[in-house]
Amino acid sequence: MEKNIRILIYEDNKDLREGMSFLLQATEGLDLVGAFPDCRQLKEQLSSLWPDVILMDIDLPAISGIEATAMAKAVLPEVQVLMLTVFDDEDRIFQAIRNGASGYLLKHTPPSEIIDAIFDIHRGGSPMTANVARKVLRFFREESRPANDYHLSPRELDILRGLMKGFSYKLIAEDLDISIDTVRSHIRSIYDKLQVNSKTEAVLKAIRERLVD
Repeated sequence: MEKNIRILIYEDNKDLREGMSFLLQATEGLDLVGAFPDCRQLKEQLSSLWPDVILMDIDLPAISGIEATAMAKAVLPEVQVLMLTVFDDEDRIFQAIRNGASGYLLKHTPPSEIIDAIFDIHRGGSPMTANVARKVLRFFREESRPANDYHLSPRELDILRGLMKGFSYKLIAEDLDISIDTVRSHIRSIYDKLQVNSKTEAVLKAIRERLVD
């Protein structure tokens, strides 16, 4: 039987944090492992709670959600960060993606769509509010340019194709008949060569620069 998805919330608005907590606790297939008003103890919390998905606000006290996203990915590279915020300006959107966020929703998103987004991001998707997605696509259309040679190996290109299809590490490993540890090693190399910090950023760069067929 498939394990429940472990969810961690960082949200400083008490009413919203409690409302989201209630929603997640009432949803089959999800386990809420923690809900906190700030990220001051983020590293310790991640190391003890081991979430699969983090719901991250941006405007948090002391440490912003964008900064905390990079910290979270450094501690748990496989954790998926879903930004849940009121901000839809391009600077914050792309800072969040560059720091490792895999999804970006606005807080007016209906609760049912937030739940769907959690399952989607855990499967390897990159859920975004429509307005945000349009800005991302517009940016990459405007910045589109011929492919660069990043010296990606044939195996790294295979794995990059898997990421672009939304495959999980496990599914990529099964598809290529290699171990998950080998997939992780190749993905670290891909990130290093492409100079990115997240799956979403790698996929967007691959699309923009036409790195794979």
